[in-house]
Amino acid sequence: MIPSEYYYLYFGKAADVKDPKERRLYRFFEMIPGLLAWGTLVFVFVLAWLTPVFIAFFVIAFDIYWLLKTIFLSLHLKSAFKKVRDNMEVDWLARLGSDKPGWEEHYHLILLPTYKEGWEVVGASLRALADAQYPKEKMLIVFACEDRAGEEAVALARRAEREFGNSFGAFVSMFHPKDIVGEIAGKGSNIHYAGKKAAEDIIDARGIDRAKVIVSAFDIDTVIWPGYFARLTYVYRSVDRPDRKSFQPVPFYINNIWHAPAVARVIAFSATFWHTLQQDRPERMTTFSSHSMSLTALADVGYWQANMVSEDSRIFWQCYLRYDGDYAVESLYYPVSMDANVADTFFQTMVNQYKQQRRWGYGAENVPYFLFGFLKNKKIDLWKKIKFGFNIIEGFHSWATNALIIFLLGWLPLYLGGEAFNATQLSYNLPFITKYIMTLSMVGLVTSALLSIIILPPRPPEFGRWRYALFVLQWPLMFITIIVFGAMPGLDAQTRLMLGKYMGFWVTPKARKG
Repeated sequence: MIPSEYYYLYFGKAADVKDPKERRLYRFFEMIPGLLAWGTLVFVFVLAWLTPVFIAFFVIAFDIYWLLKTIFLSLHLKSAFKKVRDNMEVDWLARLGSDKPGWEEHYHLILLPTYKEGWEVVGASLRALADAQYPKEKMLIVFACEDRAGEEAVALARRAEREFGNSFGAFVSMFHPKDIVGEIAGKGSNIHYAGKKAAEDIIDARGIDRAKVIVSAFDIDTVIWPGYFARLTYVYRSVDRPDRKSFQPVPFYINNIWHAPAVARVIAFSATFWHTLQQDRPERMTTFSSHSMSLTALADVGYWQANMVSEDSRIFWQCYLRYDGDYAVESLYYPVSMDANVADTFFQTMVNQYKQQRRWGYGAENVPYFLFGFLKNKKIDLWKKIKFGFNIIEGFHSWATNALIIFLLGWLPLYLGGEAFNATQLSYNLPFITKYIMTLSMVGLVTSALLSIIILPPRPPEFGRWRYALFVLQWPLMFITIIVFGAMPGLDAQTRLMLGKYMGFWVTPKARKG
């Protein structure tokens, strides 16, 4: 039972707030990401017309900032990637046996939410779990289906039970009822139901100590590396107060990367590298996609929220507020592989890419949640509130604005500055200075190109060796993807939140070829 003082933990949007005054405040907080983003873009546009000299210097300064940020992030990426590769070479099950006596007492409750995915996706994920280098009797699988998926889901569950039902300590199919009042159809409501029911029907029914259970919520396309659960258990046993931690692997979007078009590959690798370097920046980390945490903390905060889209990051904020700031994400520096967003046609792939990026960008719905929580929770240190809040808000603001400022609005002084500005030496040199700084920033592309080759899965026989060259030559496309599939969907999501046009959960279709 959560103390009444934490009544705000279950807010999904402003309409969930009972008190009218608090509801208006929460609604204002919902507007902040969009107001900041649009305010910045309008500010640059207007000042390019009114004070083109100032904006020209601003653009140059911003380009230099972008260059320094690129170098900074490249160093983090190199550092984190080395740790990931080193950890992939370790026999973590053997390390557990030698370094962490008593590790055998831990159980892993693994939730696999699914909705209309094919067996080629589901079977690969289950096979990877069955091949894990970890005692299978300690792995308890919940195949979390949706009633709304109909007979197709029932058939899929029966096949999963038939082929893998005897491979683990438990394998249970659950069906999330449809149209529950107050829920949003999607992953969050599914695992909210499955997690709570599994705790009662599997953990409690078998007399397992909840304090010894580690819960992993995986997207259905998550294919684990063999040592994942051994590595997770090792880190879990190594940290202080593991019940006050979430444990985050690195999502490698490479399951179907060989069959993805070039634009989809660049987006997939960019996401992979972003989450890799984030492992080296714990002060900015929240949970994302597939993650793990203690059942004790999960149950204490009421499981994942069923009334909002970004349940993966929201569970972190629930815990952070519930434990008065005494909660953090622990980097595993260990990968799980997932699907690149690929559809049956190129056009549909591009549409799906935009929708997926917009859904990720809608993680900005956590901004009003934690701002309201910070206001209500007086026990969290003020400096922690300021630092963490600034980092997260700055991240969403950069997502929606940086690329537009650099690649589009940076040219505005030349078009809006008038004849007086265009006659100046600054006007003449601005394009060359910008081009030079952006050329130096390509160091990030070189790093990305090299690492993308290193993490590739084995080449399918239908592709020749020439295909490797395309994985290097594709990277200039990032200058397009960073706007079309980065800033634009990010700004789109924040604008919807600002206007109160709330999004539902969009399920990314999974299509694999070959």
